[in-house]
Amino acid sequence: MAGVHTAPAPRREIYDAGNKDSLPGTLVRSEGEGATEDEMVNAVYNALGTTFDFLLTAYGRNSLDGKGGPMQATVHYREKFANVFWDGERLVLGDGDGTIFQLRPRDLLDVVAASLLKEILNPTLQYFGETGALCESIADIFASLVKQYSLGQSADQADWLLGTGMLAPGIKAKALRSLAAPGTAYDAPRMGKDPQSADMDHYAEMSLQQDNGGVHINSGIPNRAFYLAATAIGGNAWEKTGRIWYDAATSGKLSEEATFVDFAKLTAAVAEDLYGTGDELEAVNNAWKTVGVL
Repeated sequence: MAGVHTAPAPRREIYDAGNKDSLPGTLVRSEGEGATEDEMVNAVYNALGTTFDFLLTAYGRNSLDGKGGPMQATVHYREKFANVFWDGERLVLGDGDGTIFQLRPRDLLDVVAASLLKEILNPTLQYFGETGALCESIADIFASLVKQYSLGQSADQADWLLGTGMLAPGIKAKALRSLAAPGTAYDAPRMGKDPQSADMDHYAEMSLQQDNGGVHINSGIPNRAFYLAATAIGGNAWEKTGRIWYDAATSGKLSEEATFVDFAKLTAAVAEDLYGTGDELEAVNNAWKTVGVL
């Protein structure tokens, strides 16, 4: 009908790979259908919905592509597959190896969000070295914000931990990563000690054969910068601080080889554009200075 406008809504499709490596697998739940008997299917369906709602409410972004595109995911990928990844079209989740990693449906929101947003917000960034660490960090940050949004937590109420839902029973660890204190998320016999760097004095120079040049290790540095800025600015972190990072990440002004310094300067410029030269800009600059980037 002419003049009738419908509000943006998610278009979710969940597939089951049946522990095989063929994608996408069998369609087991589509948008609007009721819950299934598979807790993983339902948890991923709900996580996709929460991520959609977060992007739309916080930043006016309609789905992952910004155009209302479908959100697809495949669960139960391969046997004992201990990973979650975005394959360019859909989110793919294994069940974990049961020794260190075991995906728990009730705690998967931030894991789902991080994998969804890694390439969505930064499609042109190279995924290795310092640029890859920046890409990884931005995904971590917005995954944390999705979690905080879903819980209604302000910056000072959040735990700033990621990946608690991927640890197998018996693993004595807080999480896979801590944005507030990189390097402290775990110290367990089966996992070793969290190797993340928290500042540029401890930046890890690594080869491409080692974690793609340290993308998961050095991402702790910009992660901590965001945490410091968000807690200094206060309130809900997805609002002012998240808006600064979101606008910077989606501005189109980052080269495919962007460094931490490039992104730091861009967030400062965005902060000034949005809020002037007051407390917000000071908080952003101080955060990057504290971790040694500026």
